[in-house]
Amino acid sequence: MPAQGGISKPVPTDPEARMTAAALPIRTVARWRVVDIVVAAVLGVACGVVFWAWGIAWTPLSTPLAFSPGLFGILNGLWLFAGVLGGLVIRKPGAAIFVELLAAIVEMAIGSQWGFTTVISGIVQGLGAEIVFAIVLYRLGSWWIAVLAGVGTGIAEGVLDSFLSSSVVALDAAAKSVYIGTTILSGAICGLLAWFAVRALARTGALSRFPAGRSR
Repeated sequence: MPAQGGISKPVPTDPEARMTAAALPIRTVARWRVVDIVVAAVLGVACGVVFWAWGIAWTPLSTPLAFSPGLFGILNGLWLFAGVLGGLVIRKPGAAIFVELLAAIVEMAIGSQWGFTTVISGIVQGLGAEIVFAIVLYRLGSWWIAVLAGVGTGIAEGVLDSFLSSSVVALDAAAKSVYIGTTILSGAICGLLAWFAVRALARTGALSRFPAGRSR
């Protein structure tokens, strides 16, 4: 129907033009584009290299924390970063798992001291963030969602290590609680850092084809 004054207002038909709306159809949210896949892959590979370097630094960094068994969980946050970052940028179902898993595979391929368990951790870490993103229907514009996603991946990794990692399995119940708690804290911190990283990327224009770049 024409608007007042006889001028009709065109209704945008391109899904890209409507992606900043408060509520998006689930089918639109779930549809991956080629650019989503490419950017997610780039993020995963880049984070995988960082993970590998962090694995080398882990032993000398964790040694001073030995005075309190379980405190070394505070160093886990960087490994929890990729899934939150990928989810905040791509904002599609599966993005957190995809980026975190790819990063873990790259880390293992380069030469992780933890071998194939790195891949298992990648799946679990990504799933921890993915659950939080799914609960909010991938509307990820707020910093507290990034923090909660970091908490989610921290909980997932802390519990997994309690059964999978020999250095954590050997701890008593109190030390395991410290480990899980510090892992969750480090996840929350890195979730917030991921949110700031996305905002910094958005300011450069690198995310102009993503909702994260248009809603900054």
